[in-house]
Amino acid sequence: MTPPTTPSWKLPAALAAALCTGAALGWLADGRLATGIAVVAVAEVVLLLTRIRHQARAMMAAPTAVSPLQHDRFMTRSRRIASSLRDLRNAAGQLPDAVVLLDRQQQIRWFNHAAENLLGLRRPDDRGASLQQRLAGSELAGWLRDGAREPLTDAAAPGRVDSQLNVSLLPFGDHEQLLLAHDISHLNRLEQVRRDFVANVSHELRTPLTVIHGYLELLDPEDVPELAPVLGEMRTQSKRMGQIVEDLLTLSRLETQHEVADERVPMAALLATVRKEAEALSQGRHRIVLESTAEADLLGSPKDLHSALSNLASNAVRYTPAGGSITIRWQRVPDGAVYSVTDTGFGIPASHLARLTERFYRVSSSRSRESGGTGLGLSIVKHVLNLHQAQLKIESAPGVGSTFSCHFGPARLLAPGGSDES
Repeated sequence: MTPPTTPSWKLPAALAAALCTGAALGWLADGRLATGIAVVAVAEVVLLLTRIRHQARAMMAAPTAVSPLQHDRFMTRSRRIASSLRDLRNAAGQLPDAVVLLDRQQQIRWFNHAAENLLGLRRPDDRGASLQQRLAGSELAGWLRDGAREPLTDAAAPGRVDSQLNVSLLPFGDHEQLLLAHDISHLNRLEQVRRDFVANVSHELRTPLTVIHGYLELLDPEDVPELAPVLGEMRTQSKRMGQIVEDLLTLSRLETQHEVADERVPMAALLATVRKEAEALSQGRHRIVLESTAEADLLGSPKDLHSALSNLASNAVRYTPAGGSITIRWQRVPDGAVYSVTDTGFGIPASHLARLTERFYRVSSSRSRESGGTGLGLSIVKHVLNLHQAQLKIESAPGVGSTFSCHFGPARLLAPGGSDES
C-alpha cells in the first residue's frame, strides 16, 4: 500500500515559515536578521537534497521488488517456454528432411540428424563453420555462392552418393536463414519404374495391334454389308489405339532424353508442312492462315520439333467447330521468336489451364473422344520444348478461343539458310 502523498502547497509554506522563524531568531539574538535567514536556508537546501536522493533510490529499487507470487509465476512461465523450445528442437532433430540454421554470414549455427546423413555435416566440428566451405566441390556450394535465389532441384546429396535432393533457402528470424533439403531418391526410383513400365507395355502392344489392324484392312465391308458399320468402327478404334501406343513410346523416349542432336530446322518448309497437315485434317471445314515474319530457322531436332508444332495445329483443328478460323504464326519478339497457333474454338476454362500438359488430361472426355485425340499431344509438346530450352504458354477463354505459344530463346535462332545469328 502506497503512503498518502503530501499536498503540493504544504512544502513551500513550511519552507517560508522556517525562513521567517530564522529571521526572527537572528534579530532576537544579536539583531542579525540576514544571518538567521542564511542558516535556515542552508539547512533547507540540505534537507531538500536528502529528500530528493531518497526518492531517487526508491524509484530505482521499486522495479526489483517482486512479490513471491510474481516470482513463482515468472519461474513457471520460464520453465514452460524452455520445455516448448526443447520439444521443438527434438522434433526438428527427428525430421527426415535436412534442416540447417545459418547466421547472416551463412555460418552453421545448428543442424539436425538428417543433415548429417544427407549433407555430410558433423558435430561439433561444423558448428560455426561456413556452409559454403563445408560443401566445397558440390553442386550445393555453387548454388549458395550464386545467391540461392531459386530452389535447387534434383541435386546430388553430398552425404550420400546415390541420393538426390530438392534444396531451398528460406529467410528466418533476424537476418538468419534456414536451409531445407528433401530426399527425392525414392520418388525418382518410382518415376523410373513407371517410365519403364509404360515403355515396355507400349512396345509389347505395338505388334499385336499392328496384326489386328492388318487383318481388319483385309476385310472388305462390301463382302459383308451387314458388318460394314462394325468393321468401320473397329478400324477407327484400332488406328486410335495404335496412335496412343506410338505417342506413349514417343513420350517415354522424350522423358529419358536429356539433350537433342542439334540440326538446322528450315522453318519455311516446316511451317508449310504443318499447314498442309492441318488442311488435310480439316478437309475444308476451317479457314487456316499462315503468317511467317520471323525470318529465322531453328536449331534442334527436326523430327521432334515437327511433332510438337504439328500437334498444336492438329489440336486447333480438332477443337474448333466447322466454319472457324485457325492462324499459325512465326514471329520475332524482343527475347527470341514465337511459334503460335490461335483458334476460334470452344475455349478452355482457366481452372484447367495448369493441367493441360498432363498425360491423358482432358477438359471434356466426350469431346476428346469425338475428335480422335490421344490425350498425350500437349505432354509431348512440353517435353520437346524443354529439350529445346523453350516454353509453352497457353491463353484461352471459353467461347472465344485459345492461343498456344512456343517461346524460343535467341540461342536457338539461326539466320534462314545461312550462318548462325549473333
